[in-house]
Amino acid sequence: MAQQAPPSRPPLALIASGHEWLARSFESVLGPNGFAVLRAYTGRQALDQARAAQPDAIFIDATLSDMQGVDICRQLRGDPRITPQTPIFITTSGPATRQERIEALRAGACDLIGLPLDAEALFLKLGTLVAAKVDADRIRDQSLLDDLTGCYNMRGLIRRVRELGSEAFRHRRPLACIVLSPETAEAEGQGGPQPADVPLEELARLFREVCRTSDALGRLGENEFAVLAPDTDASGALRLAQRLASAVERSLHSEGGSTSTVRVRVGFFAVADFHEASIQPVDMLVRATTALRRSQARGTPDRIQPFEN
Repeated sequence: MAQQAPPSRPPLALIASGHEWLARSFESVLGPNGFAVLRAYTGRQALDQARAAQPDAIFIDATLSDMQGVDICRQLRGDPRITPQTPIFITTSGPATRQERIEALRAGACDLIGLPLDAEALFLKLGTLVAAKVDADRIRDQSLLDDLTGCYNMRGLIRRVRELGSEAFRHRRPLACIVLSPETAEAEGQGGPQPADVPLEELARLFREVCRTSDALGRLGENEFAVLAPDTDASGALRLAQRLASAVERSLHSEGGSTSTVRVRVGFFAVADFHEASIQPVDMLVRATTALRRSQARGTPDRIQPFEN
């Protein structure tokens, strides 16, 4: 007998409504059909909950206390954290007019749903849309690229460092890993450096312009990037780190891309001959990240730090 796959998590629906009875009407359809339900009562809560939880379906009241449903829908459709496949419905407490439905569709909603609620039709439509969304999520999770930046994600970085490490091992070549994190330089005694509020797409573009074609650029965390540099020893890694940091700082300063002074803190690790290094390729990422973490904890003026045992 074939072994059954373990059950996946239940789909998550966000219901944003200031009307308790309206929210309960939709919850009474979703809950018995296997959905977990998350509630929001204002437009701001709806936006925050959607971005944090990334639900599989979103229901937004046409009129909330602080925002209109179509405006919330437009913001969600423009947010890269909400996938294009996520079904968004705008709900109304009465019958929906043709003009209201057209306005909802223009805002990016799948439909405008009014009362009385046709529960069977809603669930059939929702089942099809959520299944497509879950499939798209699965494909994206298996991707090697980060959605926001187009750089390698963690999965992609791990694959590339293994490939580059294998190549460096066979040919006894050097290999380096550099991890970078932009931060805001604050006055001493006021909390120290903080992560810089710079668009990820802009950071990726600046790093990509400085990297060589042979380098592999990836996103490690919220605003951390890693560069895998083949044929690069410690001195070469230091020079590359200096170029990367200077390019970002100079560009953001000249373009006014941030209201605060932005500096780039860097940790790096390099080996002159990977064949003799006696480490696993993934250790390159671990040691460069460790160097960055130590530099961040110490708050040292010299922001480019090598890994030290």
